Amino acid sequence: MSLRKKLAPETLCPVSRAEEIVGSSWTVLVLRELFMGNHRFDEIQVQSGGTPQMIAARLKGLEADGMVERRPYSERPLRYEYFLTPKGEGFYSVVLALRAWGETWCKSPGEDRAVNYIHVPCGQPAGLGPLCEHCGEPLRRGELVGELSEGYALERQLRREGA
Repeated sequence: MSLRKKLAPETLCPVSRAEEIVGSSWTVLVLRELFMGNHRFDEIQVQSGGTPQMIAARLKGLEADGMVERRPYSERPLRYEYFLTPKGEGFYSVVLALRAWGETWCKSPGEDRAVNYIHVPCGQPAGLGPLCEHCGEPLRRGELVGELSEGYALERQLRREGA
Protein backbone atom coordinates (compact mmCIF):
# COMPACT_ATOMS: atom_id res chain seq x y z
CA MET A 1 0.00 0.00 0.00
CA SER A 2 1.19 3.51 -0.75
CA LEU A 3 2.71 5.25 2.23
CA ARG A 4 1.02 8.40 0.96
CA LYS A 5 -2.43 6.84 1.34
CA LYS A 6 -4.38 5.96 4.46
CA LEU A 7 -2.93 3.29 6.69
CA ALA A 8 -6.15 1.26 6.45
CA PRO A 9 -6.62 0.11 2.84
CA GLU A 10 -9.99 0.61 1.21
CA THR A 11 -9.59 -2.63 -0.71
CA LEU A 12 -7.74 -5.92 -0.50
CA CYS A 13 -7.31 -5.91 -4.30
CA PRO A 14 -3.57 -6.03 -5.08
CA VAL A 15 -4.10 -4.43 -8.51
CA SER A 16 -5.79 -1.43 -6.91
CA ARG A 17 -3.08 -1.15 -4.27
CA ALA A 18 -0.31 -1.32 -6.87
CA GLU A 19 -2.09 1.26 -9.00
CA GLU A 20 -1.97 3.67 -6.05
CA ILE A 21 1.82 3.62 -6.31
CA VAL A 22 2.55 3.26 -10.03
CA GLY A 23 -0.76 4.23 -11.65
CA SER A 24 0.61 7.37 -13.27
CA SER A 25 2.16 7.05 -16.73
CA TRP A 26 4.83 9.52 -15.58
CA THR A 27 5.75 7.21 -12.72
CA VAL A 28 6.12 4.29 -15.12
CA LEU A 29 8.32 6.40 -17.42
CA VAL A 30 10.52 7.42 -14.47
CA LEU A 31 10.90 3.73 -13.59
CA ARG A 32 11.70 2.93 -17.25
CA GLU A 33 14.55 5.42 -17.14
CA LEU A 34 15.91 3.98 -13.93
CA PHE A 35 15.82 0.51 -15.48
CA MET A 36 17.66 1.91 -18.51
CA GLY A 37 20.46 3.06 -16.20
CA ASN A 38 19.66 6.76 -15.95
CA HIS A 39 20.11 7.83 -12.35
CA ARG A 40 20.33 11.61 -12.56
CA PHE A 41 17.32 13.88 -12.41
CA ASP A 42 18.11 15.82 -15.60
CA GLU A 43 18.36 12.71 -17.77
CA ILE A 44 15.23 11.15 -16.25
CA GLN A 45 13.34 14.39 -16.87
CA VAL A 46 14.57 14.81 -20.46
CA GLN A 47 13.89 11.22 -21.50
CA SER A 48 10.48 10.97 -19.82
CA GLY A 49 9.31 14.32 -21.19
CA GLY A 50 7.72 15.40 -17.92
CA THR A 51 8.11 18.81 -16.36
CA PRO A 52 10.76 19.11 -13.64
CA GLN A 53 8.02 19.55 -11.03
CA MET A 54 6.17 16.45 -12.23
CA ILE A 55 9.29 14.28 -12.24
CA ALA A 56 10.38 15.58 -8.83
CA ALA A 57 6.97 14.70 -7.41
CA ARG A 58 7.09 11.19 -8.92
CA LEU A 59 10.60 10.56 -7.58
CA LYS A 60 9.58 11.76 -4.11
CA GLY A 61 6.55 9.49 -4.20
CA LEU A 62 8.60 6.50 -5.32
CA GLU A 63 11.08 7.22 -2.55
CA ALA A 64 8.28 7.49 0.03
CA ASP A 65 6.88 4.17 -1.20
CA GLY A 66 10.27 2.46 -0.85
CA MET A 67 10.81 1.85 -4.57
CA VAL A 68 13.63 4.36 -5.05
CA GLU A 69 16.42 5.64 -2.88
CA ARG A 70 18.42 8.76 -3.51
CA ARG A 71 22.14 9.10 -2.94
CA PRO A 72 24.15 12.31 -3.05
CA TYR A 73 26.72 12.58 -5.81
CA SER A 74 27.59 16.27 -5.33
CA GLU A 75 27.80 18.28 -2.13
CA ARG A 76 28.14 21.77 -3.64
CA PRO A 77 25.50 22.09 -4.87
CA LEU A 78 23.79 19.15 -3.19
CA ARG A 79 22.54 16.83 -5.94
CA TYR A 80 21.24 13.30 -5.88
CA GLU A 81 21.17 10.21 -8.04
CA TYR A 82 18.22 7.83 -7.84
CA PHE A 83 18.48 4.05 -7.55
CA LEU A 84 15.92 1.28 -7.46
CA THR A 85 15.46 -0.60 -4.20
CA PRO A 86 14.62 -4.32 -4.22
CA LYS A 87 10.94 -3.28 -4.21
CA GLY A 88 11.57 -1.08 -7.26
CA GLU A 89 13.55 -3.84 -9.00
CA GLY A 90 10.50 -6.06 -8.52
CA PHE A 91 8.62 -3.82 -10.97
CA TYR A 92 10.83 -4.99 -13.86
CA SER A 93 8.52 -7.81 -14.87
CA VAL A 94 5.73 -5.23 -15.22
CA VAL A 95 7.91 -3.09 -17.49
CA LEU A 96 8.72 -6.18 -19.59
CA ALA A 97 5.01 -6.97 -19.87
CA LEU A 98 4.20 -3.38 -20.91
CA ARG A 99 7.02 -3.53 -23.45
CA ALA A 100 5.72 -6.81 -24.91
CA TRP A 101 2.18 -5.47 -25.15
CA GLY A 102 3.36 -2.21 -26.72
CA GLU A 103 5.60 -3.99 -29.23
CA THR A 104 2.75 -6.33 -30.17
CA TRP A 105 -0.22 -3.96 -30.27
CA CYS A 106 1.01 -0.36 -30.53
CA LYS A 107 3.37 -0.42 -33.50
CA SER A 108 2.88 0.70 -37.07
CA PRO A 109 3.50 -1.95 -39.72
CA GLY A 110 7.20 -2.26 -40.50
CA GLU A 111 8.46 -0.62 -37.30
CA ASP A 112 11.41 -2.32 -35.63
CA ARG A 113 11.46 -3.22 -31.96
CA ALA A 114 12.66 -0.26 -29.91
CA VAL A 115 14.98 -2.48 -27.83
CA ASN A 116 16.26 -5.94 -28.62
CA TYR A 117 17.49 -8.04 -25.74
CA ILE A 118 20.04 -10.82 -25.71
CA HIS A 119 19.53 -13.43 -23.00
CA VAL A 120 23.04 -13.76 -21.58
CA PRO A 121 22.72 -17.36 -20.24
CA CYS A 122 21.97 -18.76 -23.71
CA GLY A 123 23.45 -15.96 -25.81
CA GLN A 124 20.36 -15.73 -28.03
CA PRO A 125 17.69 -13.09 -28.68
CA ALA A 126 15.30 -13.05 -25.74
CA GLY A 127 12.13 -12.07 -27.59
CA LEU A 128 9.32 -10.34 -25.73
CA GLY A 129 9.19 -12.60 -22.67
CA PRO A 130 8.38 -13.42 -20.01
CA LEU A 131 10.38 -16.49 -21.08
CA CYS A 132 13.35 -16.49 -23.42
CA GLU A 133 12.10 -17.40 -26.88
CA HIS A 134 15.21 -19.55 -27.42
CA CYS A 135 15.82 -21.49 -24.18
CA GLY A 136 12.50 -21.00 -22.36
CA GLU A 137 14.05 -19.70 -19.13
CA PRO A 138 12.46 -16.74 -17.31
CA LEU A 139 13.86 -13.36 -18.31
CA ARG A 140 15.63 -11.57 -15.47
CA ARG A 141 16.95 -8.04 -15.64
CA GLY A 142 20.52 -8.96 -14.73
CA GLU A 143 20.61 -11.55 -17.50
CA LEU A 144 19.56 -9.26 -20.35
CA VAL A 145 21.69 -7.02 -22.53
CA GLY A 146 19.66 -4.51 -24.49
CA GLU A 147 20.47 -2.87 -27.78
CA LEU A 148 18.41 0.11 -28.86
CA SER A 149 17.18 0.16 -32.43
CA GLU A 150 18.73 2.84 -34.60
CA GLY A 151 15.50 4.85 -34.59
CA TYR A 152 14.98 4.65 -30.83
CA ALA A 153 18.62 5.53 -30.13
CA LEU A 154 18.27 8.57 -32.41
CA GLU A 155 15.00 9.60 -30.71
CA ARG A 156 16.68 9.49 -27.29
CA GLN A 157 19.76 11.37 -28.57
CA LEU A 158 17.59 14.13 -30.06
CA ARG A 159 15.78 14.52 -26.73
CA ARG A 160 19.13 14.84 -24.97
CA GLU A 161 20.35 17.46 -27.45
CA GLY A 162 17.09 19.41 -27.30
CA ALA A 163 17.19 19.69 -23.52
